[in-house]
Amino acid sequence: MLTEPDELLVYECDALTVHKHLPPAVIIPGNAEEVAAAVKILASANIPFAPRGAGTGLSGGSLSLHGAVIIELARLNRILKIDYENRLAVVEAGVINVHLSQAAAPGGFHYAPDPSSQMACTIGGNVAENSGGPHCLKYGMTTNHVLGVEVVLPNGELINLGGGGVDAPGYDLLGVYVGSEGTFGITTKATLRLTRLPEAVKTLLAEFMTVTDASRTVSEIIAAGMLPAALEMLDGETIRAVEASIFAGGFPTDVAALLIIEVDGLAAGLESTAAAAVDICLRNNARAVRVARDEAERQRLWGARKRAFGAMGRIRTDLMVQDAVIPRSKLPEVLDEIYRIAGRHALTVANVFHAGDGNLHPNISFDGRDPDQVARVDAASKEIMKLCVGVGGSITGEHGVGNDKIDFMRLIFSDADMERMLAVREAFNPEGLCNPSKVIPAMKTCRYCGFGIEDLRHRQTPHGLGGAERNREGREAAH
Repeated sequence: MLTEPDELLVYECDALTVHKHLPPAVIIPGNAEEVAAAVKILASANIPFAPRGAGTGLSGGSLSLHGAVIIELARLNRILKIDYENRLAVVEAGVINVHLSQAAAPGGFHYAPDPSSQMACTIGGNVAENSGGPHCLKYGMTTNHVLGVEVVLPNGELINLGGGGVDAPGYDLLGVYVGSEGTFGITTKATLRLTRLPEAVKTLLAEFMTVTDASRTVSEIIAAGMLPAALEMLDGETIRAVEASIFAGGFPTDVAALLIIEVDGLAAGLESTAAAAVDICLRNNARAVRVARDEAERQRLWGARKRAFGAMGRIRTDLMVQDAVIPRSKLPEVLDEIYRIAGRHALTVANVFHAGDGNLHPNISFDGRDPDQVARVDAASKEIMKLCVGVGGSITGEHGVGNDKIDFMRLIFSDADMERMLAVREAFNPEGLCNPSKVIPAMKTCRYCGFGIEDLRHRQTPHGLGGAERNREGREAAH
């Protein structure tokens, strides 16, 4: 257990550094049984707790709120089984995403979901957030590749949801669990679907002198009936930051936007698919379209794309990474307005995102030591979220709600909607101790301490009142 202030400092935030909460302690178990034992002890003492993987999350989902003890899962890092015959793997929660694909590659398989942080992020965190990635346009999100999970419930009970098959009888509790952001329990093991490596791959880099032309190209490619493995966009600000860093991929720096278009599958017909994509790019005023010459160049392009967030450290000391989804047809107008919002607040915004599925990542660079800049970033972020919801979009595509976007939930859900979600959460987490105050905003708060009743109804509050009652009316009466 870690309790020294200098040890705990590492855990005060995730990759979104605008939210910082120092935990009182960090527990680092070595197996599922130790996780369960720790949870039982904490639950019996009414102490909240929060699971954490690699800390690469971008929503504040693994932070310690209200004195939650962090349960760090990095030591659960074994790949337990790779079964090529049944196309599955069994891994512990702390296994790094890319390590599974590397382990499965000799048999001609990989694990398809590939977050940009796949060199560091862990499977347990991917399951919690239902993580996406560039190649999820064709292959689907994490939920499409999870066959089963071993979970420590918030009372310390160890259970299994799903299994090793395509389907399991009964209610789809596995589907409910994936993407629950650590509020239903702690994943300790996962059975995952392996995908055969494609026979052939072609990766295109298209150059555009306007973001609007690049945006229209995205919509036309999808409208033409193509399903690229990946369709990513980088704007000029992003390109210049990447090319000035050690992550440079050989991108031209005099363009307004680049599209990385990847098609894969059987070798037969792939040339014609790539040619059709090139034709659409040129019809939309692409200055040039080039094909990666070999695997080395392909990896260099993807390496630069996936490290773009890190390269933005060259712009300012801090980065607010937003994550919204909009209809692809709305890309031109929404991107134009995002740049205008940044201009009104005198901020620098860089866009690099999963264009094929309309999953935007407006990245606002700022100096977190300047309160005025922080306030302007907050205001701009709110405007961007409202803009995206206003065109028929949503507040998150893959990063999760966590703590960062919790106030935006009311933009897309009614109180009745969220009450139903809370009822589902209560079935898994009746005491509200597991990852409190995340995802769903408090429907009611204690007038004495301000804590959300739904999250902390059973722990001792600062004014000395505990919530021991199990029914909602009794709990609210106690407060």
